[in-house]
Amino acid sequence: MRIRATRVAVLTAGIMALGLAGCSQYVKKTDFTAAIQDLQQKQQDQQQQIDAIKQQMQSQFSKYDAQITSMQGRVSVDTVAHFAFNSATLNEQDKPALQDFAETIGKYHPDVLVTVEGFTDPAGSRGYNRRLGAERAKAVRDFLVSSGLPEDKVRAVSYGEDSNRQVVKGASHDRGNDNRRASLTVDYAGTAASTAS
Repeated sequence: MRIRATRVAVLTAGIMALGLAGCSQYVKKTDFTAAIQDLQQKQQDQQQQIDAIKQQMQSQFSKYDAQITSMQGRVSVDTVAHFAFNSATLNEQDKPALQDFAETIGKYHPDVLVTVEGFTDPAGSRGYNRRLGAERAKAVRDFLVSSGLPEDKVRAVSYGEDSNRQVVKGASHDRGNDNRRASLTVDYAGTAASTAS
């Protein structure tokens, strides 16, 4: 269903662009058809790249506690790194998964953009949690860069305590470990969220 929505969006954008171009000059039907076919091919190529990344990540991360999902132009690797309460220090046991991720992306998909998403449990103020989420994302980002990924290909963003993104709604302290995490998103076409460090 999401792929269909993406196709509709791409086709709509293409039609609008050609329509606006047509305001100043006539567009031949063959040119219009060729432009639409080009957009469809680019979308298909992008989806094939995302599918390949997802398959590779599923194979690579089957030994780790990570969920791999794909969505419009991106692959998400969820719950790769967890943090202690009120901490942004990366746990030693999470480093092998992050190292494998960096090596796989660097070797097979060097053109992608990686976004590290930092999260917290709901304990503390919204502002504090936004900052703590950013520190967690930055810790993972710095580790990925030190593991070989180019600095300009890894972004860090914070969702803090965002209730829509909590793994266990409202859980904090001893029960909030699943919410205190960093996740990774791989974008083929550079469609990631804006940088926050």
